[in-house]
Amino acid sequence: MADHDSPLAPLSARADQIFPILTPAQLARVARLGRVRAVASGEVLVREGDPGVPFFVVKSGRIEVVANSGGSERVVVVHGPGAFTGEAHTLSGRPALFRTQAAADGEVVELDRERLLNLIQTDGELSEIFMRAFLLRRVELVAQGVGNVVLIGSLHSPATLRIREFLTRNGHPYAFMDLDRDADVQDLLDRFHVAISDIPVLICHGVDVLRNPTNDRIAACLGFNAPVDPARVRDLVVVGAGPAGLAAAVYGASEGLDVLVLESDAPGGQAGASSKIENYLGFPTGISGLDLANRAYAQAEKFGADFLVARGASRLGCDRRPFVLDTAGGERIPTRAVVIATGAEYRRLPLENLSRYEGSGVYYAATAVEAQLCGGEEVIVVGGGNSAGQAAAYLARTVRRVHLLVRGEGLAATMSRYLIRRIEDNPAIELRTRTEVVALEGEGTLEGVRWRDKRTGEEETRPIRHIFVMTGAEPNTAWLAGCVALDEKGFIKTGPALSPGDLAAARWPLARPPHLLETSLPGVFAVGDVRGGNIKRVASAVGEGSIAVAFVHQVLQE
Repeated sequence: MADHDSPLAPLSARADQIFPILTPAQLARVARLGRVRAVASGEVLVREGDPGVPFFVVKSGRIEVVANSGGSERVVVVHGPGAFTGEAHTLSGRPALFRTQAAADGEVVELDRERLLNLIQTDGELSEIFMRAFLLRRVELVAQGVGNVVLIGSLHSPATLRIREFLTRNGHPYAFMDLDRDADVQDLLDRFHVAISDIPVLICHGVDVLRNPTNDRIAACLGFNAPVDPARVRDLVVVGAGPAGLAAAVYGASEGLDVLVLESDAPGGQAGASSKIENYLGFPTGISGLDLANRAYAQAEKFGADFLVARGASRLGCDRRPFVLDTAGGERIPTRAVVIATGAEYRRLPLENLSRYEGSGVYYAATAVEAQLCGGEEVIVVGGGNSAGQAAAYLARTVRRVHLLVRGEGLAATMSRYLIRRIEDNPAIELRTRTEVVALEGEGTLEGVRWRDKRTGEEETRPIRHIFVMTGAEPNTAWLAGCVALDEKGFIKTGPALSPGDLAAARWPLARPPHLLETSLPGVFAVGDVRGGNIKRVASAVGEGSIAVAFVHQVLQE
């Protein structure tokens, strides 16, 4: 395009959406909220790592965006008149990914984040243009590995897999250098004085070297989380950023509530690990769990919700008002209402040596990150629900054979019909009913799996190196420590499921009964997979998150 020079080379079909040019009338509306100022060639407008990144629209001249990856620089894009800067970090307030500088003398319109959010929330036309561009730019950056992070690791390392999943599911672009395949990796190791024993290593901002960092340390280096003001009493804290929690954040923030979301890992929950969801309303061709989570995350930020990632709740102070939530990072957050959306985890297989292979042969998600590890091989998927069916269908595109193992007689009672038909019609998927895994074998990494046919008692060992486990669910409720009533399986009881005995034991203080999704503690709600009696569908979780916010408003008015 005449007004852009983009080494990212986006797909031509989307180039006009990724780098749109504002009309004079649109630019004038931006200028009314911002300030017009002159810039000189070579002037640095934003430095990599700067907080609170401003938003610029070019009136005249040119602005270039420069990435520093592992010590080497590259121009990401050059913006001409009518073009604008920014991507997903512009909404979140996270530190700048890149350096932005004037490539020629000219004029720009500058808006800070608060004014930009105000413009997006009030101008429907500009909101659509900016939001689409920000999201698509981030997609291109992630797809092409252009960012401020270089990860050096091995595809055979569980720690490397953990870091890749954390960055990917948080939508953060990074370059990956495989210790076993990339010829230039030794030069980079020498430049940063890194030993092989330090792997995996994350080079952050081209300067900071993190050796096998925790997710929390990565989040700190990349500036994912703004400081928490312990004196600020929130209207609503949402614990968990799966579909239910994200829906609560979107609806709460869009309706004027001061919302903070705590997420122990990355947005999306179990749904975020789904390769494709095809029965979610409004997406006839399907949408990946990761894309759905990223869109909902950006939507919540658009309305002003705040997030803390790699910062799960460790305790709920339920003996006082406002409530106080302690985080795993040591923050104490007061709030008037709470929505618990901590979800559930896949149940571990009852195998003595399971932990030895987790991340190096045993996986609990089937996304592009995991699929890259097993192309052309045989794999096992354990489970009979929709997540297992989606995983089997997705993996069958690139592996030689998928063995789908279920303990029951079939799939009809637990899986959607469209997935069953897809599995039945795919010659690369072999369904094995009444079958369970009984042993894992291998030195260091998984090398073989033994399963048993429960009808005949016969056992068979196969040289299979990858197994995807998607069986059952264990609710994430241990951190609640008796604050709310749970059912016999550990899920949270809400609304009509709370018996008179439950309410008496909890000393329910109000004349009214609990609201539909309210727990035995007034003002605390539970939604999604963590709630007893939940319907395990993404649409149901989203609905519960939005419904809970309606009751939060009523509680705040009491």
